[in-house]
Amino acid sequence: METYNVLVVDDDKEIRDAIEIYLKNEGIQVIKAADGLEALEKLHEETVHLIILDVMMPRLDGINATFKIREKENIPIIILSAKSEDTDKILGLQVGADDYVTKPFNPMELVARVKSQLRRYVKLGTYQGKQGIIDLNGLTLDREAKEVTVNGEVVKLTPTEYKIVELLMTNAGKVFSIREIYERVWNEPGYNAENTVAVHIRKIREKIEINPKNPRYLKVVWGIGYKMEK
Repeated sequence: METYNVLVVDDDKEIRDAIEIYLKNEGIQVIKAADGLEALEKLHEETVHLIILDVMMPRLDGINATFKIREKENIPIIILSAKSEDTDKILGLQVGADDYVTKPFNPMELVARVKSQLRRYVKLGTYQGKQGIIDLNGLTLDREAKEVTVNGEVVKLTPTEYKIVELLMTNAGKVFSIREIYERVWNEPGYNAENTVAVHIRKIREKIEINPKNPRYLKVVWGIGYKMEK
């Protein structure tokens, strides 16, 4: 099941945190920003599937942020504002917002609108995905940047560890024997490779798993080898 990342942009920390709680209850990952400029930075750094964007913010407000985002991205944008005037709503939609929610809002209504926009964006073909990005429920591999993140946090892997993760993630669900892993990563015959591969697997788990002894991502298939869970 694919995990979606929603960027919540509001200068009120309590509102950001409240929205995060409701979205996480639906299995949606949340990235937070305090204003439009920070939102643009987060968009450059992270894979984002939808944006919830407040209108009244310092540095760069929601209307101008929407205008700048639309120059490059077709990500769904839900405008969030205390203003309820039709002119404000129309302006937000004119510059490229997809929906509009007025504060104070019903959290479940906001969640429903988020899910509706995500379905339209992802299921109906407008979402193309960032080239070279593989995401497995919060574990993300960026093949262009040669970078692995867990829930948005960069994991520092050695080149060999990265190659192992890349092999398993690009073939998620497929079981690789220890010998196969060794031969593909080290490019030499995999005789007596068990200890070498096991040490690297242990180190990778320590870096990507919340509980390495009960791994969520990198699974052992006893008597066969290892796989990356879909």
